[in-house]
Amino acid sequence: MPKIIGESLEEHRVAMRRRVFDALVELLQDRPFDAITMADLATHAQVGRSSLYNHFKDKEAVVVAFATEETGRYLDQLNESLASQTTPTARLETYVRHHVDTSKDFHIGLGPELRAMLSPESVMAMREHVVAVEQVLRQILIDGAAQGEFVVDDVDAIVSLLHATLSARHASADTTTRFVLAAVSADRG
Repeated sequence: MPKIIGESLEEHRVAMRRRVFDALVELLQDRPFDAITMADLATHAQVGRSSLYNHFKDKEAVVVAFATEETGRYLDQLNESLASQTTPTARLETYVRHHVDTSKDFHIGLGPELRAMLSPESVMAMREHVVAVEQVLRQILIDGAAQGEFVVDDVDAIVSLLHATLSARHASADTTTRFVLAAVSADRG
C-alpha cells in the first residue's frame, strides 16, 4: 500500500497537490511549459508517476488546478483587504495596491504564450479565473459610479484598461494607484 502524506487522505491530497504545484513553479523558472513533462513533475515533487496521474490526468490539468488554487488564495486575501474599506474609492485603491503588492506572489510567469500551448478547454478554464478577479473590480466600479465617485461610461472597457495598467510590473503601487484613481475620478473635469 502506498504511503500517504499526513494524517488523513484529505491531508495527503492537499500535500500532494502542494508538492506538485511547487514543482511546477520551480521547473518553470528553468524551462518553458512545453518542455516540462509529467515525469519531470513527479521527479521534482518527489512523488511516484502513478500517484501523480491519480491526481492529475496531464500537465494541463496541473496548470488549471494550480491556477484555481492560486485564484482562490488571491481572492481570499483581496476580499479580506477590501472588507474594512467603506467607500468605492478606498476599495479601488485597496484593489490596485493589493494587485501590485502581491503580483510577485501570484504570478507564475506563463503569460499569453501559454494560450497557444493549452487546449481550448483549458484556456476557458484559465479564463474563468481572470473573470472571477475582474468581477471584484467590476463591482467596485459600478458602486463608485452609482455613488458619484467615479465616471464609468463602459465598465467592460474600463476593467480591461485598468487591468492592462496593473500589468505594468515596473510601476510602484503609489504611481499605479494615483493613475487609476485619476482615470475614473468624478472630479476629472
